[in-house]
Amino acid sequence: MSTEVRVPTLGESVTEATVATWFKKPGDTVAADEMLCELETDKVTVEVPSPAAGTLGEIVAAEGETVGVDALLATIEEAGASPAPKKTEDKPAEKPAQQPQSNEGKMTDVMVPSLGESVTEATVSTWFKKVGDTVAADEMLCELETDKVSVEVPSPAAGVLKEIVAEEGTTVDASAKLAVIAEGESGGASDSAPAKEEAKSEAPAASGKGGKDVEDAPSAKKLMAEKGIDPASVQGSGKDGRIMKEDVAKAESAPKQASVSVASTPSQAPRGPVNADDASREERVKMTRLRATIAKRLKDSQNTAAMLTTYNEVDMSGVMNLRNEYKDLFNKKHGVKLGFMSFFVKACCHALKEVPEVNAEIDGNEVVYKNYVHMGVAVGTPNGLVVPVVRDADQMSFASIEKTIAEMGTRARDGKLSMAEMQGGSFTISNGGVYGSLMSSPILNPPQSGILGMHKIQERPMVENGQIVIKPMMYLALSYDHRIVDGKGAVTFLVRVKEALEDPRRLLMDL
Repeated sequence: MSTEVRVPTLGESVTEATVATWFKKPGDTVAADEMLCELETDKVTVEVPSPAAGTLGEIVAAEGETVGVDALLATIEEAGASPAPKKTEDKPAEKPAQQPQSNEGKMTDVMVPSLGESVTEATVSTWFKKVGDTVAADEMLCELETDKVSVEVPSPAAGVLKEIVAEEGTTVDASAKLAVIAEGESGGASDSAPAKEEAKSEAPAASGKGGKDVEDAPSAKKLMAEKGIDPASVQGSGKDGRIMKEDVAKAESAPKQASVSVASTPSQAPRGPVNADDASREERVKMTRLRATIAKRLKDSQNTAAMLTTYNEVDMSGVMNLRNEYKDLFNKKHGVKLGFMSFFVKACCHALKEVPEVNAEIDGNEVVYKNYVHMGVAVGTPNGLVVPVVRDADQMSFASIEKTIAEMGTRARDGKLSMAEMQGGSFTISNGGVYGSLMSSPILNPPQSGILGMHKIQERPMVENGQIVIKPMMYLALSYDHRIVDGKGAVTFLVRVKEALEDPRRLLMDL
């Protein structure tokens, strides 16, 4: 008796997926709920479990194919049933195509590791090893730079680095091959290296046209035929250079995008004449992916949101006095210093309850109100600004907030944050005061609708009860999306933050 393995539900807005990896091959014994394959959508990676125990029969959707929801992926021959004959005939034809590529001569491919659900490509920034070097299992081979984090790539096996497929500066997709390891060897180049080099040097040339023996995705073939696109002009991003549907769409739109970007993007405008003496003293450095993404997202935010900023100032005496009184006791009990950031996080969480639209976002024609606060805290790193997210900050204590921010800040500066730790924020706090900023207008972190800018604490003369007194003052700036947040709501939010900071006891009494 055969049981069908079908594509599971992918989500309400996802209609198709690509078969990324099969963990089993026809004839393998599988247990119920054991993972059979992995599907990639434009948003998430989905693992497909076995619906029954038995033997994997025919694989209907091979790696690299695009499938719709509920499409047939494979069949399971339940225990006691003999495998389907078609499986034994079809699969030997596919196996030789796959076998030489990764297993011949104990060669192990070094692939791009998981980059996160919303990251599709990375740039090879540094190779720590060169061809011919001996490597140990799990030894770091290279470092990839994505638009959000740096990812180190360990060696999957012990042996010799035979070939580097993606050189430094190369942009690779999430399923690309980076290098080849010859298992069990040590030092020196072997006779198989030249052959491997030739095979690999032919592969890129063949990736465009007929020299490749890899089948393109059926949906890509159909689209290329409909649009009259030559396969040689399409760069495949699938396994072994397989052309996927999205590659065809990208190739079709590439010329248009190029002409638009040159015409409309100010940054693409040519430089004016530069004196020869000045040119010799200039240095050109390619923009990192992180810096390029920061620039793009900030500009997109300005172009998309109806951004407006409102300002206020807060007397920090109350927070500073409370902090000075309890900082030693707090550090002794919780093992972390009591800083200003926990007060601001708590004050913002308190204000967001009263003005929920500042914690919301626009999704098409709908407003998504969030009954939680995932607080993004902007952190400056040597590579640029990143925003780790303190999840459910509204349910955390002062000590938990301080510990989380301290730990995330350290890992952010070391480039060790994971993708998940920088996604899903609902509101952001940016502290320019640590760099000496007295006043600024922060830019929204889309799709969020609000960001609070903290600034330098400076003693200034203030009038209190008719008397001029010196107070430690800080300017606060709230940038907000005027499409969803009205001026009244923005001002109310900022006033509530001010009140909570000037009298921290209000936080305890929920006032």
